[in-house]
Amino acid sequence: MQIDNKSNNVIITGGTQGLGLSIAKNLILNGCKNLLLLGRDEEKGLKAAKHLNNKEVNCIYKKCDVSVVEDCKNAFDYGVNKFGIVNSLINVAAVTTRGSILDTSIDLWEEHMNTNLRGPFILIQSLAKHLIDLNKSGSIVNILSTSAYVGQSILMPYSVSKGGLITLTKNAANSLKKNKIRVNGVAPGWMDTPGEHKIQKEFHNASDNWLEEAEKKLPFNQLVKTSEISPLICYLISKSSGIITGAIIDYDQNIIGSVPE
Repeated sequence: MQIDNKSNNVIITGGTQGLGLSIAKNLILNGCKNLLLLGRDEEKGLKAAKHLNNKEVNCIYKKCDVSVVEDCKNAFDYGVNKFGIVNSLINVAAVTTRGSILDTSIDLWEEHMNTNLRGPFILIQSLAKHLIDLNKSGSIVNILSTSAYVGQSILMPYSVSKGGLITLTKNAANSLKKNKIRVNGVAPGWMDTPGEHKIQKEFHNASDNWLEEAEKKLPFNQLVKTSEISPLICYLISKSSGIITGAIIDYDQNIIGSVPE
């Protein structure tokens, strides 16, 4: 798979750990020179940016809570000020806290909608207006979830927010194709990340070897690995992926819509 990200100036939300950080590393391997990592944890963010920076790569960090409107707007403006032009956006940041149709509070509902859906909307809108003003092309990839199609009962607000992000992805792709701005989405299944480990311990009282036990039960005996999915995301954000837009790629071993045989 050819990937050329040499001309991309990229903003990555949730770029300080897990999938976002893995994507940043892969972008750099494929020629990306300018990256802005957004995240809530300043210590992690500064450490990540310092680790990725070198003589040829300008990787910077800005503290940003994507559930906050002004944080999103300020972060985007910051990227423009630093790079002159931003032409790529990868929306990774999300919350996965648990809640069912019966016990989800209004506060929990709003946390999911504001973080997982409204934040990406603000950043997509900001990038689109920026590129249209400059008469430049660009590319956006939204990280979705296979839970968007239904999801477990304990993932109700998360699933709904990701379902909305699928629709936002397709609608934006259709609206912006005339401006040569591509919008695609990748929907991972159960993924092995530091965030997932924290969720398993906090909400499910999981043992220290929960990952090993979980992977034994899966068809390919593994959860989704960030190192394996990152090249796909970097390909979609790059010019190497050509005219692909409005695509939703499920990245999982469980087939959506299958029934027990």
